[in-house]
Amino acid sequence: MAKYQPKLNLDEIVAIDVHTHAEVSSRAPRDPCAIAFDQAMEKYFKEMHRPSIAEVARYYRERKMAAVIFTIDSECEMGITRVANEEIAETAHEYNDVLIPFASVDPHKGKMGVREAVRMIEDYGVLGFKFHPTTQGFYPNDKIAYPLYEVIEAAGLVALFHTGQTGAGAGAPGGFGLRLKYSNPMYLDDVAADFPNMRIVMAHPSFPWQEEALSVATHKPNTYIDLSGWSPKYFPQNLVQYSNTLLKNRVLFGTDYPALSPDRWLADFEKLPIKPEVRPLIMKENAIKLLKLRPEAKAAA
Repeated sequence: MAKYQPKLNLDEIVAIDVHTHAEVSSRAPRDPCAIAFDQAMEKYFKEMHRPSIAEVARYYRERKMAAVIFTIDSECEMGITRVANEEIAETAHEYNDVLIPFASVDPHKGKMGVREAVRMIEDYGVLGFKFHPTTQGFYPNDKIAYPLYEVIEAAGLVALFHTGQTGAGAGAPGGFGLRLKYSNPMYLDDVAADFPNMRIVMAHPSFPWQEEALSVATHKPNTYIDLSGWSPKYFPQNLVQYSNTLLKNRVLFGTDYPALSPDRWLADFEKLPIKPEVRPLIMKENAIKLLKLRPEAKAAA
């Protein structure tokens, strides 16, 4: 296997999208148990193309952007087979001028999950891990997840958590049994306190808990907010205000692609009253530091 090493031209790329999804595998057929889930997501997002990982790479390369890409391991809670972490990491290695691989491990997998996390770090070189408390069915501060956090912190990597409302299960009977309560960002306050050296990203405008997310982010310096999943024209005013001021160094460009395209996101972002000096921080520079992509960022971490 080839261990991922980023080959990004940081001077030429215009942005780093820290939140894209590997929706389909090029090595295994789509799990038939995922069909109803796919249909609900397509209805919620109106239209949703499902590109391969290689197609995501080519799409972002055309736009001179880099993209963090991951699967979501919700196998225990939802019973749907994930796209393999190995496939994502290996494809990202092939397209290492544009893709940045994260892994995802369901906290309910216990010691076997910890073993997988270690293997993805040591053998495949992933730069972070994705968690989705609602679809994985756990509170982020549940001690069941702490062994995974210990591995991530020790490796100096990033933990990215879904927060707030989700399109997963939205509109389906009972929301497919998924509970929104798990994705309140306030639970990440405990995680940030217990793992002060683990960089934590709270993904999305955290509806209906935006103030909780801003409170955690302003109090815990190891936390960040990504702006994915919503068109910027719908961002709450307080999120825009904090992005311009107190959190300007810890807010990140993200789309949730393929649910939301970077073309649409950027067109709407242009209309926001973001300060000129803050825009490049959000679009690229904050992500470079978060992911330690420059030598000076690694030395400062």
